Amino acid sequence: MMESLGVVTIMALIGRKQIDSINSFVLDYENRKNPKPENRSFIGNLLAESSEFVHRNDNIARRAFELEKNGIMGMDALHVACAEEAGADYFVSCDDVLVRRLNKIEDIKVQAKGLLEFISREVF
Repeated sequence: MMESLGVVTIMALIGRKQIDSINSFVLDYENRKNPKPENRSFIGNLLAESSEFVHRNDNIARRAFELEKNGIMGMDALHVACAEEAGADYFVSCDDVLVRRLNKIEDIKVQAKGLLEFISREVF
């Protein structure tokens, strides 16, 4: 329930242009695979609010491979590599294990935060 409130809060902030979000080829790919049309539509609308789109390139592939060597799973590595490529300040995830792993990587170029931590420390 708390996580749902966090998502709603983030969505509202994005909608009011109080924070910027970044879309990517990876997010679009994952959303297209979503088997539930109503979820696919909802997420598509949220992604459409993004202020930037990250296209696939060789730098992202190389960085994702480096992140995988540090124990980050393939799709997660691509998401993080896209965030770094875009120059994002934060990588926000509901996956606490991923956030902990990212925070152990010395050369990470974004601050990894859990959704609720991001909202409580950076938004309020």
